[in-house]
Amino acid sequence: MAQEIEHTHLPIRGLNIHIAQVGKDELGTVVFLHGFPEIWYSWRHQMLAVAASGYRAIAPDCRGYGLSDQPPESEEASWEDLVADVLAILDAYSVPKAFLVGKDFGAFPAYEFALQHPERTRGVACLGIPFNPAPMSLDAMPEGFYVKRWREPGRAEADFGRHDVRRVVRTIYVLFAGAEIPTAEEGQEIMDLADLSTPLPEWFTEEDLDAYAKLYEKSGFRYPLQMPYRAIHKIPNRLDAKFQVPVFMVMGEKDYAFKFPGFETAMRGGIMEKFMPDLKITYIPEGGHFVQEQLPEQVNELLLGFLKDHPLVAA
Repeated sequence: MAQEIEHTHLPIRGLNIHIAQVGKDELGTVVFLHGFPEIWYSWRHQMLAVAASGYRAIAPDCRGYGLSDQPPESEEASWEDLVADVLAILDAYSVPKAFLVGKDFGAFPAYEFALQHPERTRGVACLGIPFNPAPMSLDAMPEGFYVKRWREPGRAEADFGRHDVRRVVRTIYVLFAGAEIPTAEEGQEIMDLADLSTPLPEWFTEEDLDAYAKLYEKSGFRYPLQMPYRAIHKIPNRLDAKFQVPVFMVMGEKDYAFKFPGFETAMRGGIMEKFMPDLKITYIPEGGHFVQEQLPEQVNELLLGFLKDHPLVAA
């Protein structure tokens, strides 16, 4: 019988952070860091799989997301906050070392945590976002590129505000599940790129959409637009990075993000190897942006293989 995912809140650096967790930590702890428009729920399949294999799975809602508290409006979104939150979560659970699994913008604090705290990191697995030693340039992207649109103060708020939260989450899931980068034409907004006649991905149910919508109805989109979109330029420069822990990168070849400037070169051109002496990259030909939800059994098998390849070494 599958174990039940439990929910709690931890006081983390002045905020109550929602934590979903499952498993007994017989073989170690795995911390899952979500992206946008995701929350802890996007890791449900992986959490149960690692728990069944003897690990404890911990999946927080990032600050400002889901059931976690909102940072004060006056406080600027900071990548360092995300790294510090992970450290505080490990300390709260007295976890000496953990595996980190990051997806989308969750990959950034996963990589950065491993660089800052290698003594607390058993390994890093990231989906969809390669390590980038410098902030990504958006100069080559068209004006209608969704990231450029959402970086504009007030623009996404006005666009999203035309619809209820469920419709906004639905549209983003539909767009991000595709193989093309969401880009608006002149006179269009991003929410105009799909409507209710556009079917949900076949692996994403109305019940899944309800789960996401309920959480975004609580959190809103204020902080999610700040982190990651309006903080991209604040990603630290890491040209001197040298990872001391094993890194596993999984990329769906139909993930629209694979078409971002420099992504394919970073992965296929050997750039990441310069920073990561112990690196493994796996491509999933049919995988899209939400590969862990789309093809959970395949991702679970890959993830468990990585965990088992790096067992605890007796002192």
